[in-house]
Amino acid sequence: DEQWEFIEPYLPIGEYGPYPERLREQFEGVIWRFRSSAQWREMPSEFGPWPTVYGRFRVWRDAGVFSALLEGVIAEAARRGQTDL
Repeated sequence: DEQWEFIEPYLPIGEYGPYPERLREQFEGVIWRFRSSAQWREMPSEFGPWPTVYGRFRVWRDAGVFSALLEGVIAEAARRGQTDL
């Protein structure tokens, strides 16, 4: 939950439509996909329908979410004195 509190602000919510109820599960689905090196279609249903998770990944990728998140993680580690450049 602590990690999610850090990650959630980096994930953009669409200008239209309700807040996605399964945003965390979809993010975890993206992480699962890259950690497992599996195909999108092999994604367990606990993350939601794979086309939805893939679509969410594409939106986040195009919006630069993952680059911003990485920069945020590095900045937080530097703030805590936990970086070793």
